[in-house]
Amino acid sequence: MDHVMGLKCVLCGAEYDPGEVLYVCPRHGDGGILDVLYDYDLIRRRLTRESLAANGERSIWRYKPLLPVRPESPVPPLTVGWTPLYPAQRLRERLGLTDLWVKDDGRNPSASFKDRASAVGLVKAQELGRDLIAAASTGNAAASLACLSASVGMRNVIFVPHSAPQAKVAQLLVFGATVIAVRGSYDQAFDLSLAATREYGWYSRNTAYNPYLSEGKKTAALEMCEQLGWQAPDRVFVSVGDGCIIGGLGKGLRDLLALGLIDKLPRLAGVQAEGSSVLYEAWTRGSEEIRPVPPRTLADSIASEVPRDRIKALRAVRDTQGEFVAVSDQEILDAMRLLGETTGVFGEPAGTAPLAGLLKMQRQGQLDPAERIVVLVTGNGLKDVGSAIEAAGGPHVIEPTVEALREIIAGLK
Repeated sequence: MDHVMGLKCVLCGAEYDPGEVLYVCPRHGDGGILDVLYDYDLIRRRLTRESLAANGERSIWRYKPLLPVRPESPVPPLTVGWTPLYPAQRLRERLGLTDLWVKDDGRNPSASFKDRASAVGLVKAQELGRDLIAAASTGNAAASLACLSASVGMRNVIFVPHSAPQAKVAQLLVFGATVIAVRGSYDQAFDLSLAATREYGWYSRNTAYNPYLSEGKKTAALEMCEQLGWQAPDRVFVSVGDGCIIGGLGKGLRDLLALGLIDKLPRLAGVQAEGSSVLYEAWTRGSEEIRPVPPRTLADSIASEVPRDRIKALRAVRDTQGEFVAVSDQEILDAMRLLGETTGVFGEPAGTAPLAGLLKMQRQGQLDPAERIVVLVTGNGLKDVGSAIEAAGGPHVIEPTVEALREIIAGLK
């Protein structure tokens, strides 16, 4: 990996050689999140617009020269990334926005954005010769890891809060994961998983602990800019829980700017549920210190009392002159239905929170209708059908007669 220069602590700035530190900065323990440093001069010679245009690989691995893996390392056989970016014409017309795009990451193998991180985590585990990988999750990261692990035969142990949605737990079990349901919060499951990796020597896929996961997540930023013909959007709306996704997007955008592939940084809009808005509150105070609050939201994928990647998340928004937005659960449900009926994209609550944030900012007069905007949908709605039915309502139930049908049809006119 001659293109990886080292790892840098986001708190104290200490730098380490590749391989010198496995997870976090030794000076700060679990809070000392590391960032991967690259040799951009070297990468600039290997990764160009022309080389990408000639590259037939349609997955995150088209960006392998900008990922922290060895060029020769085998990758999972499932296609991760290069998800569609839709022009969302009907949604544009409904909202009066002329350049609105929807990126559907529910099209990944486990129906979640988190496959991007899990794919890179698995490759790193294999490079280190590990035979078991573990993670804590509210559901999506776990399902992602279990799915991709199954594709390469890697054993995995997943820690989830006992309240995790049944559909997501079902995915884990079908993929053959060892599932540990913890009677407690996500944060407690996270801490237990870290203790387990130390106890048994398992490789950790935990967000904001393993420094390489953000590098997988940044590929969504690389894709959307390439899919837009290297004309970077003005804003990107993304849901925020732990902060790892928005932090990864920020890293990807900075990479592209450093390589000269884009000429500006889009403004990142991080959307949180009002019932789990620790980072929004910190941002409004102008602080990197958080005040933990137990989460209360139906958007389980972004429910976090102690966002683990808070530093990268807050800095990604600040460095791009972006903003955080907090939306209610009802606003999320309304956005879920609007997205589905205007684009045909079915998002889970966390996946449609970005659209809810966009709608709120538009109502407040904070958007220019001509801005180029990307809404990133991070997970498929089939992961939470209960919320989907709450958003859309139930079916019409009638007797099996034409007369009963006529009453329904008459009411539709």
